[in-house]
Amino acid sequence: MVNRTNYVRAVTFLENQRHAYSLSSLSERRYWFYLRHLLLWVGDRPLAEADRITPSFGAYLKGVKGAGSSLPLKPATLRKILQITRRFFQWLKSSHPKEFRGLPANWIKSLSPPSCSARQGDHVFVTLEEAIKLATTPLPKEGLTGLRDRAAAAMLFVSGMRASAFSSLPISAVDLPSRTVRQFPSLGVRTKNSKAAVTYLLKIPELLSVVEEWDAVVRPKLPPTAMWYAPLISRWGVPRLSADPPGANRSIMLAKRLCKLQAATGLPVKSPHKFRHGHAVYGLQHARTMADYKAVSMNLMHNDIRITDAIYAVLSKEEVQSRITALSGSVEAHKEMPGDLAALVKDLPPEKVANILTAIADHYVRQERNLVATTAEVRDCKGPSG
Repeated sequence: MVNRTNYVRAVTFLENQRHAYSLSSLSERRYWFYLRHLLLWVGDRPLAEADRITPSFGAYLKGVKGAGSSLPLKPATLRKILQITRRFFQWLKSSHPKEFRGLPANWIKSLSPPSCSARQGDHVFVTLEEAIKLATTPLPKEGLTGLRDRAAAAMLFVSGMRASAFSSLPISAVDLPSRTVRQFPSLGVRTKNSKAAVTYLLKIPELLSVVEEWDAVVRPKLPPTAMWYAPLISRWGVPRLSADPPGANRSIMLAKRLCKLQAATGLPVKSPHKFRHGHAVYGLQHARTMADYKAVSMNLMHNDIRITDAIYAVLSKEEVQSRITALSGSVEAHKEMPGDLAALVKDLPPEKVANILTAIADHYVRQERNLVATTAEVRDCKGPSG
């Protein structure tokens, strides 16, 4: 039986998160799914006694099965449950300090999800080579359907958009001459947490040419409010463009179409989200300055560069060491920094190395911004004749 007070606290927490982070209804339902496991584990005991319950929450979750499945919860789901649970208890400590003062902060900290940074094989993404092959390999008798699917593969990679946003993207939101995309919920774009941003397309000619080819098909024939990834209606066996609004399962249909495209080109099947991973990895690998690194993060619509680093910039310890060693010459020029960063990070776990690199990235981004601001101030002081 679920403790009524615990239930009320969970509902209040979700209301707080909805207003603080502008959660969408979908995200709110997911949060409730995550907290439901906590409420069932605690049962009729108060949340303030959670540290005294056995078995522990982590041990309890290992025995929980997925919805409609006999298999345990997926690692990604376990991580989200623990992340939201920890945030919930941190909120309880701050909003009800007297009641939860006896709940150890270390216990809350122990709810952190296990790091998977060392499992490099888990990071699957669409490579540039795969994206080009998908976009540029015409299929026999492909017609509009094949061209649309190849354009989808190209657009997903160069834009880094989420599938839900891409499948609800109107033609009016795409400006190819400036390589910009207006991911605005006000235009009907389904972004995560209803965020709004102007994002930019990678300059990869092989992919952009396919995007432009499809754009030239849909833009003259459909109204600006119609979908860029337009639905197709078959009449007498001939597919025609439709201006119908996207359905609730449009992104699922997109995944199925890409699956067929990948199978037809002999490539392993990867979800639409793996194109976003490919976009991020390509961008981060080609970043030359910390400002470039930050730009990739902002183009993914992340609030924090650490999110980008933790999810998309996963490196093996050997690659970290080789990259740091290659930077040693420039590092030595800065007397305030250690001369041998490779030796410094050699024995550290990958997650610690990621934190160090993120801190360095943030430092140099701020430094570059200060330099730009100082230069502008000097120019303004000198005036036009300076």
